[in-house]
Amino acid sequence: MPVLNERDYLRRAVETVLRQEVDGPVELVIALGPSSDGTTELARELAAEDDRIVLVDNPAADIPVGLNAAIRASTMPTIVRVDAHSELAPGYTARALATLARTGAGNVGGIMRADGRTPFQRAVARAYNSRVGLGGGAYHGGDREGEAESAYLGVIRRAVLEEVGLFDESIRRGEDWELNLRIRSAGYRVWFDPALSVTYWPRESWPRLARQFFATGTWRGELVRRYGLRNSLRFFAPPALVLAVVLSIVAGVLQLTGTLTGAWATLAWVVHAPVLAYVLLVLAVAMGPGGGTGLRDKLWTLAVLPTMHLSWGAGFLVGVAHGAQDTVDTSRLDGRNTPLP
Repeated sequence: MPVLNERDYLRRAVETVLRQEVDGPVELVIALGPSSDGTTELARELAAEDDRIVLVDNPAADIPVGLNAAIRASTMPTIVRVDAHSELAPGYTARALATLARTGAGNVGGIMRADGRTPFQRAVARAYNSRVGLGGGAYHGGDREGEAESAYLGVIRRAVLEEVGLFDESIRRGEDWELNLRIRSAGYRVWFDPALSVTYWPRESWPRLARQFFATGTWRGELVRRYGLRNSLRFFAPPALVLAVVLSIVAGVLQLTGTLTGAWATLAWVVHAPVLAYVLLVLAVAMGPGGGTGLRDKLWTLAVLPTMHLSWGAGFLVGVAHGAQDTVDTSRLDGRNTPLP
């Protein structure tokens, strides 16, 4: 469990991990980033209360660096990746171990069930749990067990991890997808089991959400530079939306200023069609059951969906054009990366 500025979530996350009942010994290795909110002190208190907790330092605060440090400090044959912003459902680990044994897969994951404590966070959670929000990855709402492209968090055989070389420490976002790509390329299966459930608490404010999704999109652009069309086609939808919006704005300006006339002005309306279709889709989701129960919920949903899509898409275009370079997600701590998905 890599952590950084997670004092409000850490204790509950640790409790759900240590309450897992499995047939054998368990240890929880926490990789401590340079927190400024008391997270490190709380982690030390928790370690003093339970000798199954092991602490390691992660001064870089990067996700894969912390994960690799924790893995190297661990001693068990199976690695269960967990996060401080997530809570494991009862029976999660036992079920995952059974699924690993039953399928022979190299990595097993389940459903990310986003939840919220405030109206805004609940709107983000609804977007996470919607196919319109995050685009149809199995762990965002799939119900069929089977092979998958990637896994949320993941329960991984240590031997497989060591064979493929652990997490790539040059990747700050999307490191789980890249690891699962190498696992599949090595001949192992990545398996999705919808009976596995993890509660995830998303970002708590609009600016943080936008910064998170811009950074994530930028790193997806970097992964496209590295791996091309081995990336799923669904990753190309948000940047296509950004380009459509830009073209629509340009066409609108040319129409309003009279630069386009006659048949060209009429043809320009075709450019607006994709954006209009997107607006109608978002309105339908926000005003329908997926938008929540009250007007406040629906308005937040109406704001959250395009924020996620346009921020991610803009980041993607930057990443494809220039690479991710030193891009970090500052939505948890300004100027530093966050160890959260």
